[in-house]
Amino acid sequence: MTDPLDTSHTTAASTDTKPQRGIQSLDSTGELLAALVAAARPLTLRDLAAAAGMPPAKAFPHLVSLLKIGLLDRDAAGCFQAGPLALELGLIGLQRLSPTREAEPEVVELAASTGMSVAMAVLGPLGPTVVRLEESARPLHVSLRVGTVMSLVNTAIGRVFAAYVADDVRVGLLAQDHLRLAGAQAAEVFVGKVLDDPAALKGAGRKNAAPPLPQLSKAYAQRLAQIRADGIDTALSRPVPGIDTLAAPVFDHTGSICLVLALMGPSGSFDSEPAGAPAQTLRAAALRLSRRFGWMAGAG
Repeated sequence: MTDPLDTSHTTAASTDTKPQRGIQSLDSTGELLAALVAAARPLTLRDLAAAAGMPPAKAFPHLVSLLKIGLLDRDAAGCFQAGPLALELGLIGLQRLSPTREAEPEVVELAASTGMSVAMAVLGPLGPTVVRLEESARPLHVSLRVGTVMSLVNTAIGRVFAAYVADDVRVGLLAQDHLRLAGAQAAEVFVGKVLDDPAALKGAGRKNAAPPLPQLSKAYAQRLAQIRADGIDTALSRPVPGIDTLAAPVFDHTGSICLVLALMGPSGSFDSEPAGAPAQTLRAAALRLSRRFGWMAGAG
């Protein structure tokens, strides 16, 4: 039985529901740090104060304290930038991140807000692999399942990965594309002879010089360039007739692709154009995750 004189449970409950009082001056300090993060570049005192919405005279004492503890530093021009303590804290945060776990809420929210099915894929040992599938209220009757490995040629998810991985990695993956869902033969994407052994691409036994990489077909190379320009790819009724897909990349703090998010729905039931509302929603979710993982504009 609960002790009627024990009020610890009510105290805890009220603490959870009542906003906690903080230190107002630290809130102002946080606004300066947030403004610097949003700018993604070193800022002068005047510019940083303006970005945080406060007078320079008010901002300056906060910045002095941040310099003292190492959260901020100043470059040769005197502009404020992240300091050594901030970098260490950032690295700790990045080490604790699990991209697939962090992406779960975005996957669920995407499915709820768009009414479409959402897939999340990573680049596994066998190629682009679906690791999460959130079905819409009206599930799609397709062969896509968790564990499905996607073609780098004939699926939007695979092409997005192909657009952003390193050249030698792409060639090695393409040589095995025929083994994947809707896979393509090497002759469909390469011009000239293709090495049968992807390991040979590393140049072992060739006086430390890697052999020249096979050339991609013009059409495929142009498609990958368009994906990089648009930040998204579409697959209309391919590889599954009657199903359209939009896919967008998620980057990590190194600028490398770490995930692909995809929206899927019946053809004609949604705007599948790269400039349409679903595509914009998908891009926004991918951008939020990329920033969560430490990516900054210009790093990818």
